[in-house]
Order: sequence, then structure tokens, then C-alpha cells
Amino acid sequence: MRAETFIAQRLYFTSADRQRSSKPAIKVALLGIIIGIMVMILTLCVVVGFKRTITDKVACFGAHIQVTNFDNNNTFELKPIEVTDSLLLRLQSIPHVLSAERFYVKPGIIKTDDQFEGIVLKGLEAWQRFSNTVIEGHLPSEPNHIMLSQSLCHKLKLNINDKVYCYFVGDNVRVRRLQVCGIYLTGFQEADNLYALVVPQTISQLNGWNDSQTSGVEILIDNTKHLEEASDQVWYATANHLDEQGNAFYSQTLEQLNPQIFAWLDLLDMNVIVILFLMIAVSGFNIISGLIILILDSIRLIGTLKAMGADNRFVRRIFITQASMLILKGMLWGNVIGLGLAAVQYFTHLIPLDAATYYVSSVPIAFPWLALLILNIVVLLICFLILLAPSAIITRISPAEVMRYE
Repeated sequence: MRAETFIAQRLYFTSADRQRSSKPAIKVALLGIIIGIMVMILTLCVVVGFKRTITDKVACFGAHIQVTNFDNNNTFELKPIEVTDSLLLRLQSIPHVLSAERFYVKPGIIKTDDQFEGIVLKGLEAWQRFSNTVIEGHLPSEPNHIMLSQSLCHKLKLNINDKVYCYFVGDNVRVRRLQVCGIYLTGFQEADNLYALVVPQTISQLNGWNDSQTSGVEILIDNTKHLEEASDQVWYATANHLDEQGNAFYSQTLEQLNPQIFAWLDLLDMNVIVILFLMIAVSGFNIISGLIILILDSIRLIGTLKAMGADNRFVRRIFITQASMLILKGMLWGNVIGLGLAAVQYFTHLIPLDAATYYVSSVPIAFPWLALLILNIVVLLICFLILLAPSAIITRISPAEVMRYE
């Protein structure tokens, strides 16, 4: 063990050191570091959790990538394209793609005796991503089945097995009498208030489509960090492809389909940067003040060491090592408390949110371990660099000046 490390440990751990008059100030500095690390960890966990949760909710209805007719006019009345099984297999073979399936949409109006609402019927060949959203009844399995959200059922005063009339306007008005087979809840109010789920045959019959015609293809990927890469591959697979009717294909990502939501989520990144900067500044101020207090409180020791021949670099390393121990202790407790509070929220959903405003019913939590590790390393490096400036005070202290503090 190096001599400066040994002296620093003796200063930090001995009972005489803990009885010094500077103890309250050191505790304040330690508390500042703990709070700073705790707030930074909670900020990352909440913001990352929020972005992941909202992205998953949006993807539940629109998937990560959509392939539709190039001639569509940004309405829910999509012009059909013919999607062959070979094209689906080609899309499914793209790296990071989990599934590619046909989807069907049809706007209409749902009406009861005293209420009506505008809706969009949506049909899928598979319902895996909606299986966890069912709160009552079951997913649609027959052409006369319709599944509504909890909010729509509340507005229309409908229950399981109730029958409703749906009206569809085109060249003429068509009416379908459908039975409520189930109720779902995603917590994403914009989609819950709009979409009703049916089997694909219901929409195909309404539109007069053949078996190969569909509104488009929805593609799910394994991780949103691969979204741009997968989107490029989907574009290459479909951009120059025409169906049998001469229709061109057009692919869009989740972010392009919902620009207002993702623009709002991007603002959270700026909030994270501001919070991290402020917390690092607060922690840095506490570290500087703590080190200065340590130096002033040990000024006799500094004078004695210099009188015995120790140079400035040796004495500076003693107090930098001592302050580093304080930083590591603060970071350890900050991580424990921050991750502990995040875990409590993750498992208990203790802090609620207004789902109508934030799209989630409680504060979402995620644990981006790599980002948290990088955060700790960066903070540790910044704190170490901050220690260099106040430690320069030691170079101005001479054994003769120590007599002033006697």
C-alpha cells in the first residue's frame, strides 16, 4: 500500500477523525452527493421507462413499420394492396423482424339507442400483441364479433354480448349488426377511444376485397434501436415492388406515423440533459466544499508532512484519495437508494398518473443498465477532475503558515 493511501485511510476511518468539528459539513457534502446520484438514476429510469412504455403502446396498434399503398391520402380509408405470402416471407426474413402480418382497417360509426361514436375497425390475422389487453370476454373470432375498449363501452353504455349497429359510408351507406365479444384496455387513450377490433373477414366483406387484398402489412421488430436499420431493409424489399394491380408500396416507421407523440418524447431527452447537468453541478459544488473543509481541518498535518520533507504532489494525493473515498461512499448509497426507489415503483406502481394526459396510469420504470453504468463512470471521472482544482490550495501552505492556526 502506498504511503499516501495509508494516511488517507487513517484520516478517513479513525475515530479521532470522526470527532472533528468538520463532521457536520462533511455529512452535508456526502448527503449532496447521495441526493445527486439518486436523482440522476431516478431520472434515467423514469424517462427511459416512459419512452419505452409509450412506444410499446403505440406499436400495439400501428406496429413498428407499416407498408401500405403509395397512393393513400393519410386517412383511415386505405386503398388496398395485394400482399402475397412470398412477400410476407421476404419481410419476415429481414434481420430484427419478429413478425410481418396483413392488417385491415375501416372507418365507421358505432351507434346505440342514445349514443354514437366514430370508430375505426381493425382486423389482424394474429392477435398476440392484444392478448394482454383483454380485461373481459375474448378476442373476436367470428365475422359478427366486435371488441371495444373499456372507454368506448363506458361512453356507449355497452357490456359483453350486447349488440350494436355500425354504419359505414362509401358509395352507399352500409349497416352491420355486431355483437360485443370482449373489452380491452391499453391505457393509450387516443387509440382506445378510436379502435374497435374485428376479424379480417368483416372488413374484407365491407370493402368487397378478395382474399389477397389488404390495407397493408404491419411489421414488429425486436428492439426499437434497430428501427432505422429494419426500416431501410423493408424499404429496399418493397420500394420497387408492384402488386398485380400495379399498386406501389410505401413504408413508414412508427415515428413517421405518429410524429406529434415522438416529438413530445424527444423533449424528454432535453429535460434529462438539464437535470443531469444540474445534479452534477450540485454534486461538484459539494465535493469542492468538502475537500476544502478537509484540507483546512488538517492544516497542521499538512504543515507537519511538508516539514518532514513531503512534496506538494504527495500531500495532494492524500486528500484527493480521502475525498475519493467520500465520493465512492456517496455514489454507493445514491445507487442503492435510487435503484431501491425505482424498484419499489416498478413492482408496486405506487405513484399514479393521469392516463388521459400521460398515456399511462402510473409512473413507468425501466432499468437501462448500460446507461446507468456509463452514468456512474462519467460522474466518477468528472468528480475526480473537480478534485484537482481545490487540492491546489495545498501548494500554498508552508510549515511557517501553520503556526497561524495554532
